[in-house]
Amino acid sequence: MAQTLARWKEGPLPLRSLNHISRNSANIQASLDFYVNILGFVPVKRPGFLKFDGAWLFNYGIGIHLLQDEGGINPVTKTPDHVINPRDNHISFQCDDIEAVGKRLDEACIKYVRRVVEEGGIEVEQLFFLDPDGFMIEVCTCEKLPIEPLVGGATCYTVFCKELPSACMLPYPTTSQGACTQY
Repeated sequence: MAQTLARWKEGPLPLRSLNHISRNSANIQASLDFYVNILGFVPVKRPGFLKFDGAWLFNYGIGIHLLQDEGGINPVTKTPDHVINPRDNHISFQCDDIEAVGKRLDEACIKYVRRVVEEGGIEVEQLFFLDPDGFMIEVCTCEKLPIEPLVGGATCYTVFCKELPSACMLPYPTTSQGACTQY
């Protein structure tokens, strides 16, 4: 392990942002319907060189690539007795109105688990539910929690990233508006 880490003396890879999440799907149409009508993603053009079924979607600054499962790669599949476990692998979306999200999930007859967690007097509301292939989705008010680097850097509240996205870029976000505070 030490040898592997020694190769990274120059710092982390020069990444800019998360581009997309790729998901294997047993039923592309059911997943497409879910991601468009429940989560609000927009279908976008896929490159013509892709010679397998799938769909590309985009919204909220991120892409989701749905790939038709061809039997060799097993998607997560839910069973009738599947328990929604907030510790399962999942993707999380922030929202402004958790009550409205819960109401919409109820209207769509989508089973979910609701949690309220507290850290340092800050309450975060979370809803966990499954996509048609059993992949966990979380919707939360997580932006209330500060992003606090463990070593150096600055504290930033992601709620400010809506108006000042450059203020919340690592490694050391600072703004004259005070969205982030330097240690």
